[in-house]
Amino acid sequence: MLAFITTLRHPSNSNDYYRVEQLLKETLRSVTNQTSDDFVVIVVGNQRPEFKLPKNTHFVPVNFKAPAPAAVRVSRKPFIRDKGTKLGIALIKAREFNPDYVMIFDADDFVHRDLTEFVGQNPGHPGWVIDEGWMYSRARRAFREQLTFNRTCGTSFIIPFEAYEVPANLGVDASWSEIRDAYGERLPKIIGAHKRAVEWYADHGRIVEPLPFKGAVYHVDTGENHSFNQLDGDAQPLTRQMAKEFGIPKVNYLRTLWACYCSETMWRWLKPLDPAFEQYRRGKRFSKRAFRAIRRRIRRVL
Repeated sequence: MLAFITTLRHPSNSNDYYRVEQLLKETLRSVTNQTSDDFVVIVVGNQRPEFKLPKNTHFVPVNFKAPAPAAVRVSRKPFIRDKGTKLGIALIKAREFNPDYVMIFDADDFVHRDLTEFVGQNPGHPGWVIDEGWMYSRARRAFREQLTFNRTCGTSFIIPFEAYEVPANLGVDASWSEIRDAYGERLPKIIGAHKRAVEWYADHGRIVEPLPFKGAVYHVDTGENHSFNQLDGDAQPLTRQMAKEFGIPKVNYLRTLWACYCSETMWRWLKPLDPAFEQYRRGKRFSKRAFRAIRRRIRRVL
């Protein structure tokens, strides 16, 4: 079994908590869209989401204090502590389902629908890191390949449950300080943070391997990203195949084309069709060959 675990930030430290919940709702649609049902999803937060949770999903409430005063952006260390302690609770809850592996995911990202099936086909593996994935912007309705994915996005590791050494003497009602003390250095190194996790695992005798396919999508431009990362420069318009594989919500494809083709990147995409468009501008009909070329280009997007 694969346990997906995530957390919700404190309502006091969000720009728009309704937006936070809507992002979680979309992410849970993605996570629970697995081709295998051998998974469980654990969400930990201060406030239960107002929407109905999807299948195999459980919410665990905590009363941990906000890591920063209201309306103040949380700095990195308090952010890691808040996220890490909540994930510590999620791991304790996941223990009830006896999972073989755990995947920590951010509450606004998307994951590949074949993850659970892939994990089930590889029992006993030391774990995987998603070192290559995608970055997606809803604002631009576009995506691009993201190298060194695990340095950028927290939705990047699938690790055996026993690697986290979940404390047997604590329950989901444990206090913030009890969780912090019980997990020790694992909290800031591999639970609440991810950038140096590969090295930490290696130093502790666990060599994780790259996942053999792009397993996750880093969702940016949401207004609630702690990193404030954006999708700048070259990108491709969201395709139906991409949306299907990762459970990304459908968008209006005419608006997608408009948003993308008005960019420099998309003008370069259309550049090979310039001769056909020039022919049409001069009042001549498209040749069958030109029409097929245009149709192929459009289908790559739609």
